[in-house]
Amino acid sequence: MNLNSKKIYIATWVGIFANLFLAIIKGVGGVISGSRALIADSLHSASDIVSSVVILFAVRISNKPPDKEHPYGHGKAENIASIIVALLLIVVGIEISISSAKIFFGDTPVAPTTLALIIIIFSIILKEILFQYKMRLGKRYNSTALISDAWHHRSDSLSSIAVLIGVGAALLGEKLNLTFLVYGDAVAGIIVSIIVIKVGYNLAKESSIVILEKVLSDKDTKKYQETILSIEGINNVDELLARTHGSYIIIDLKISVDSRLNVKEGHDIGKSAKTTLMNTHPEISDVFVHINPYN
Repeated sequence: MNLNSKKIYIATWVGIFANLFLAIIKGVGGVISGSRALIADSLHSASDIVSSVVILFAVRISNKPPDKEHPYGHGKAENIASIIVALLLIVVGIEISISSAKIFFGDTPVAPTTLALIIIIFSIILKEILFQYKMRLGKRYNSTALISDAWHHRSDSLSSIAVLIGVGAALLGEKLNLTFLVYGDAVAGIIVSIIVIKVGYNLAKESSIVILEKVLSDKDTKKYQETILSIEGINNVDELLARTHGSYIIIDLKISVDSRLNVKEGHDIGKSAKTTLMNTHPEISDVFVHINPYN
């Protein structure tokens, strides 16, 4: 396992232990304080644990070298993991919304205690720290799985803010004898569900683009074309298709060279194009070059 993968592993394990801790204190705190929104938020934290475990397996698989069955490597394992995480978020969001909506069809709820507020504030601070930590690491090592896990933390932080507002409204409603505010806890639960579902949808959409082999735009590949055209002997870039495979990029390249060159000379230029691209742009894992005669 390389150094980058080890750091991603460490970050993932940090998230697992943090989410386990938060899921426990939110769940217990929700039961003691009587906050349905806090209990729903504890389920969100528990889903983070499952997603982080999925990320661990994905990173391990994606770091396997190319083989006969997978000549392009195993990088898409991270994107598959991101889709699984996204689906978990959507399912959890639906469960939270159903649970919260049921409050409006029963007796007037009892406002939670101030214990819920303390736990929520602590959760928001910790989750935001985890988001910043994993997002920076994910961008540094170009790990889509780690970035998706970071957004999972951010969605948990945002949902906790909604819970904070809802619980605060419920406490205020009970103190001022304003019945409609007591439902703030349930309203917060529904807001949490919407946030969770939206984050899940965005993650699924982004990862599915990679799975479906969508190539990078001309704007994103301009730097690669400039690198190729700077190589002596290459007259034109006929086609450049770059696609992401998890944390790395594969390029299919067609270039034109002088038609009077022999096979070896054309091959050497193609090899130079591949080597130069991979050395200049570390995110490129492999380049497949086709040589055309230039007229």
